[in-house]
Amino acid sequence: MLITAIILFIIAAIFGLIVLTAILKDKPTPKPAVFTHGPIAATALVIVIIYAAMGHMHPLLITSIVLFVLAALGGLTLFMIDMKKRPIPKLLAILHPVFAVIALVTLIIYVLQ
Repeated sequence: MLITAIILFIIAAIFGLIVLTAILKDKPTPKPAVFTHGPIAATALVIVIIYAAMGHMHPLLITSIVLFVLAALGGLTLFMIDMKKRPIPKLLAILHPVFAVIALVTLIIYVLQ
C-alpha cells in the first residue's frame, strides 16, 4: 500500500518538477503537467491517510502525513494563483516541493525501518 503511494508521489514529483521549472523560468505553467501533478499527489496522500487510519500511528508516518498536508495546501494555493493567471510567488513555488520532498523522505524512512 505504501509502496504504491511512494511510486505515485515520485510520479507526481516528476510532473511537479516540470511545473516548477516553468515557474522559475517565468514561463507559463504547462497545464497538462499542472492538471496531472495534483490529482496523482492527492491520490497518494489519500492512500497514506487510509493506511494510517487502519491503525498505523507511528510518529514518522504521522510526521510524513502532516508535511504532505502542508505541501498540499501550498500546492492548492499555487494552483489557485495559477488559475487566476496571476504571477506565482517563486518562494512558495520552492517551499511547496521542499515540504513534499521532506515528507517523502520521511515516508520512505518509515517504510524501510
